[in-house]
Amino acid sequence: MTTDIPAELTTPDSVQTRLGTLRFFDGFPDKATVEMVYDNLDFMRGVQAFLNAVPGASMVAIRSGLRSFGPDNKTVVLFEQLMDSRSLYLTANTESVYAWGWLNLKDGPMVIETPPNVLGVIDDFWFRNVIDFGNAGPDKGQGGKFLLLPPGYDGAVPEGYFVARSPTFNNLLFWRGFLVNGDPKPAADAIKKGFRVYPLGEAATTPPMTFINGSGVEANTIHANNFKFYEEIDQLVQEEPSSASDPETLGLLAAIGIKQGQPFEPDARMRKILTDAVAVGNATARAITFESRIPEAYFYSDSAWCTPFIGGSSEFENNGARLLDPRTFFYYYATINTPAMAVKRIGVGSQYAGAFKDSNGAPLDGSKTYKVNLPPNIPAKDFWSFVVYDNQTRSMLQTDAQFPSIGSQKAGVVTNPDKSVDVYFGPTPPAGKESNWVQTVPGKGWNVILRLYGPLDSWFDKSWKPGEIEPQD
Repeated sequence: MTTDIPAELTTPDSVQTRLGTLRFFDGFPDKATVEMVYDNLDFMRGVQAFLNAVPGASMVAIRSGLRSFGPDNKTVVLFEQLMDSRSLYLTANTESVYAWGWLNLKDGPMVIETPPNVLGVIDDFWFRNVIDFGNAGPDKGQGGKFLLLPPGYDGAVPEGYFVARSPTFNNLLFWRGFLVNGDPKPAADAIKKGFRVYPLGEAATTPPMTFINGSGVEANTIHANNFKFYEEIDQLVQEEPSSASDPETLGLLAAIGIKQGQPFEPDARMRKILTDAVAVGNATARAITFESRIPEAYFYSDSAWCTPFIGGSSEFENNGARLLDPRTFFYYYATINTPAMAVKRIGVGSQYAGAFKDSNGAPLDGSKTYKVNLPPNIPAKDFWSFVVYDNQTRSMLQTDAQFPSIGSQKAGVVTNPDKSVDVYFGPTPPAGKESNWVQTVPGKGWNVILRLYGPLDSWFDKSWKPGEIEPQD
């Protein structure tokens, strides 16, 4: 007695694939096939772990960099003379007074007193937004007292605070103040005066914060792109409750040996596979970032100008589906997660456009000279700027200049008679264009972000469009 078996249910004895020839005896894989597909399975999971866990690894690296300045809960790294290229931070700018701190809730709830007129964020250890403070927060830019509760906290919650509960014990505090007539000192002074962190109920007994000037100081806050990446993620998994993530992500990490309560000690076979996997994962993240195939990443058709914040969701979701490649793009290239990024605010905040290629679609080359034209009526109520970044580190390009940037706040920038502005990028300035030039480095690839502070309607409705980056050589 036999049944007519549909062909799609069966497996041939020999199947040609990208892995090679897979062999079976009546559907049972032979030994070589079993070894081949298990190697591939572990490799695929290693690649996917890299792409999914970039946010967490980035946070581990940020924590490591901040701890080099001082202990958690007590230290603020304040860029009193702005940030420059000696500091390795993903796509930071040269126009804001940055402040960074690391908050650890292992010993219980913490109070954060914030100064007025800042843009601030608390993000958890997986780089998810917990709460904003300052101009986009519930204090509406007036400053206030925030109470951050740790995972599992079931104690009393006093009144008089803006209360948030973090899924993780480790959290990033980040905020920025604003220049006053080009001077960072008023913002830095206001931060020193108005910012405090202390355990709940211990305001009177907690020593003052330690503010460390980070300007010009070498520090690395960028995650690894080799095997060390998985060791960074292992730190996060070991320190946080399983409730801080989801079963799918924790299962993926467990499948490659990253399990809570167990040492991450892959054998020689697995270490070799993961070394290959992180190399492919890194290459994939770079392709997603530098050569995005997502149409929505681009502001205009046939243009290099793009955004790393695709989909308008700080949770990187759309109709219940995770936006996988947009999430990788954003966290590989940038930092700080806030819902404010998705809010259209005319004349308030900032908007960003990045470019990785010239008008011919070629990667930007530090040995060549380029020009970009910003047409008249640049849609920035406050000011605009370009900052140049290193393709390798995605942090500011290190050149002979302290700040690899230019903008309307810089003295001497020349405006054309029609009110447009031409900006030049190259290893040396074109004759007579020194005031409108940003240096690049031969042998180095670079990318650039155009920032519009106080963006106007013509940016949002796309009636104003920046010119493409035109090779001049």
